[in-house]
Amino acid sequence: MPIIVNLDVMMAKRKISSGDLAEKIEITPANLSILKTGKAKAIRFSTLEKICEELDCQPGDILEYNKE
Repeated sequence: MPIIVNLDVMMAKRKISSGDLAEKIEITPANLSILKTGKAKAIRFSTLEKICEELDCQPGDILEYNKE
């Protein structure tokens, strides 16, 4: 898939655990794991907004397009 999810990288830079982030953005740890591993087929803009707000980043810091 040409969309790469760098959520784990941003979480490491901000020193926040999966459990803490999931709680703060109000999703389950399982759903956060699906996002982190790039297995998600879609993401709601509201979820992306909450992630960016908590991690103080831009969507482009989390999502990357890479032609194969």
